[in-house]
Amino acid sequence: MERKTKLVNQSRTTMTEMIMPNDTNPLGSLMGGVLMRWMDIAAGICGGKHCEAHVVTASVDHVSFKHPIKLGEIITLEACVTRAFNTSVEVYVEVFVNNFEGKPRVKSNHAYFTMVALDPDSKTPRPAPLVAPETDAEFRLYEGANRRREMRLVLSGRMPIEDAVDIKSLFKG
Repeated sequence: MERKTKLVNQSRTTMTEMIMPNDTNPLGSLMGGVLMRWMDIAAGICGGKHCEAHVVTASVDHVSFKHPIKLGEIITLEACVTRAFNTSVEVYVEVFVNNFEGKPRVKSNHAYFTMVALDPDSKTPRPAPLVAPETDAEFRLYEGANRRREMRLVLSGRMPIEDAVDIKSLFKG
């Protein structure tokens, strides 16, 4: 399997949803599973655009729920590819909340998704194009992606801790 060597600027996707009654729990707050579904869709669109292929979710980590999102509020999901590995890309999804009253938007949630690019047969992983970060924020996300990847692999039992070079370097003086 040959790796695509073309560099792609950081792919981005924005999605907006209004919180409706069928999305909420009895307390009038958005259900976490509904939010996770929307985040997964945004990550899939973003990763798919970057890879120019269908992608599937391999993992989700560091899901953060800072405060409840209420009925009638509007959320904006912003997804960006932080880094490409062999056949996968890491996608960072942030959720911002605002309303019709003109208050400034507030960051409510975020998570990192690992999306695997698939060949047209939808069964075989395919190489993912490399990411070319441009801004300081993009470079920070890009640089941290390998540590996050190692942590995911170690925690899932797919990498021995001894092989996690970037994680170990954090603890060595």
